[in-house]
Amino acid sequence: MGKHILILQGHPDPSARHLCHALADAYAAGAIAGGHALRLRDIAELDFPLLRSEQDWEHGSVPPSLAAVQHDLAWAEHLVVIYPLWLGDMPALLKGFLEQVARPGFAFRDGRAPALGGRSAHLVVTMGMPAFIYRWWYGAHSLLSFKRNILHFVGIRPVRATLIGGVGQLSPERAQRWLDKLEACGQQAR
Repeated sequence: MGKHILILQGHPDPSARHLCHALADAYAAGAIAGGHALRLRDIAELDFPLLRSEQDWEHGSVPPSLAAVQHDLAWAEHLVVIYPLWLGDMPALLKGFLEQVARPGFAFRDGRAPALGGRSAHLVVTMGMPAFIYRWWYGAHSLLSFKRNILHFVGIRPVRATLIGGVGQLSPERAQRWLDKLEACGQQAR
């Protein structure tokens, strides 16, 4: 029996399809071919407010538009998050989404006890700069922060990462190789 996989497509532009969408579709196709159960959420299609206070984060209720996504997170055994690197980090919409769904009482309990353990994750990050520059010169700082300060904090591990650099200069052949790689990852639920 396959794994339960949740794909979060985090490109914030709902008006056009981007490489992130194609990567999510490729991973999904592989997961289905591999016999895995799949749910896909496009963050740009969700309507939710940003959190503006600690009080709201700790004691407010999750917006109705995100309650089903929390259910998907609870259901998932493997989480795939695909997003572009913007200003050295994840887009603000994805960060705002994570702040809403990873609230106390759901993502962690009793102060800091992780509540989403037993799950793995795969982060797929696209960027204009070469990926080796992001890793070497910038130390992949935002990726490491996402892994450590969000995913590990709520108990999700191991976390794999795929960095796709130079997206503005990808040839059709090179783009297809990335799509094939993500499809293979989907088949193996990794």
